[in-house]
Amino acid sequence: MSGARKRTTKSDRLGLESVGIFAGLDGEDLEALRSLMSLVHHAAGELVFAEGEAGDRLFVLVEGAVSIGLHAADGDEILVSKVQPGGFFGEMAIFDRAPRSASCRCTEPSLLLSLSAAEFAAFSRERPRAASGIMQKMLGIQAARLLDTGSLASQMVQWGEAARRRAVTDEATGLFNRRFLDDSLEGLFSRARLEGAALSLAMFDLDHFGDLNKARGQEFGDMVIVELSKTFRKAFREGDILVRYGGDEFTFVLPGADPEVAEELCSGACRLVRELRLEAAPELRLTASIGYASFPAHASSVENLAAAADAALYRAKESGRDRTAGPTADIAGGIAGGERTEAP
Repeated sequence: MSGARKRTTKSDRLGLESVGIFAGLDGEDLEALRSLMSLVHHAAGELVFAEGEAGDRLFVLVEGAVSIGLHAADGDEILVSKVQPGGFFGEMAIFDRAPRSASCRCTEPSLLLSLSAAEFAAFSRERPRAASGIMQKMLGIQAARLLDTGSLASQMVQWGEAARRRAVTDEATGLFNRRFLDDSLEGLFSRARLEGAALSLAMFDLDHFGDLNKARGQEFGDMVIVELSKTFRKAFREGDILVRYGGDEFTFVLPGADPEVAEELCSGACRLVRELRLEAAPELRLTASIGYASFPAHASSVENLAAAADAALYRAKESGRDRTAGPTADIAGGIAGGERTEAP
């Protein structure tokens, strides 16, 4: 039936691994994604969606062909591009839920996979690294499309790329943003608990950043933040999740890291900050304070983990800054028991 949807099952032979934006996902990621997607059948000539229409779904073409067009001032539809099997379209809707910026029509009987914004958000919370990989592949494919489209389409694609970046990353540093952390931390914690694995959360403050901003100006402060983000990429592991929480506040999610590993990684980050030399101010010496906490050693819930890391950061500052601190026995005991114990 035209436009009908049905939920996919394990027996559906959809070959998601052959779709470019899903390449590289492991079997569990593919199965989780497959379970969220719907199959949609369209007849030749049928619209998938129209320009200006509200929408919240990404589509992947499995079989058939789809044309993408824009309406000109005289009402005629201008063909922008064609989608071949394995291609995707409509992806901006799952990030900004903005009105459709083009019309997409099946030019022959077609079979599509559909994924809603809510479904992708659920996938991101459960599997944030896989979701990030999908988005990065989208960006790469979109960049390649620029070579084959006119200026009008290029502007549309560029707007979409910026929207996707805004959805999960901090524009200045390229690290993940607070929204991504808020959406994914619960899923990461649940997965660690299910697998019996450790998970550490670290909170970072640059020492005396407010004074630095006041003395040298916001532009200089922004440059420092960018240089810090480069330092973090050196200090932490490839699978660690680096988040700019706001201003000079950063949060690091360290999957598989027990207290000993977290201590080593955070101390290394403090050391690299201490060693950082800025070309614009080579005489300047920076230091940082980091507090960390680990599951299951220090907390039994996401809320308690964040509170324990925050208390440890407070203790690092109160102990003289320029150091890493984990929860003390009394802090960890109070947090795990559901009570916030202030650092001394």
